[in-house]
Amino acid sequence: MKRKIVGVLFRLALKTAPLVGVLLLWDIVCRYEVFSPAVLPSPERTWDTLLRLISNGKLVSSLTISFERVIKGFLIGTTSGIIVGIIMGLSRIVNNLLSSLVEVLRPIPMIAWIPLLILWLGIGEPSKIAVIALGGFWPTLLNTIHGIRSADSKLLEVADILEKNSFEKLIKVVLPSAFPSIFTGFRLGMGVSWSCVVAAEMIASHEGIGYMITFARELSQPDGVMIGMLAIGIFGLIIDSAIRFLQRKLLKWY
Repeated sequence: MKRKIVGVLFRLALKTAPLVGVLLLWDIVCRYEVFSPAVLPSPERTWDTLLRLISNGKLVSSLTISFERVIKGFLIGTTSGIIVGIIMGLSRIVNNLLSSLVEVLRPIPMIAWIPLLILWLGIGEPSKIAVIALGGFWPTLLNTIHGIRSADSKLLEVADILEKNSFEKLIKVVLPSAFPSIFTGFRLGMGVSWSCVVAAEMIASHEGIGYMITFARELSQPDGVMIGMLAIGIFGLIIDSAIRFLQRKLLKWY
């Protein structure tokens, strides 16, 4: 029992040590004024600003708005990515037809799509959700294709021996084999989706965490900018942990 407790405490210390080290370094740099307080606020000042933004509801409101946008775009993008990925993974003809288009469009930065999407869909919610959907689409698509193609050939041979039809092989062999890769696509897609929503809100929005960061920058408030960045990181960590928890529950065999 004692060994388990010591092991847990040791792992906790390893995980928190980098964060504590960064905070100490941050405090030392601010105390010796290596950078101007107008550029790098102290931890105390940042903490006070954080409490103020929480108490007046601005931080929670901004995160809630951005999270709603991310979820909508993420669901659209990942669903589309899974469907297209399954088709491309199963059909060599479709893959040959679409692979060149995918390779041309995929490297285009998501921020480059924002002006065009605003022209097409306007400056409102549809353009923001569309760019988030694009961000979640590519990682899910590529990982789904990889997962479909990586299906265990021995299991497929067994399915053939058992005279399973194509649909049964897809449901019982191919998709279960692809699920780990698909969940990896989910995790990558969620990270990209948060980057997309922040970029979209910085360019064309009057609310959300991206707008909050931009507004703080315009007012020369680096503590507000840092709080917005840290909030995105912490919120992203929570969502990623939720996806990993869901993966462990659904894929106990993996």
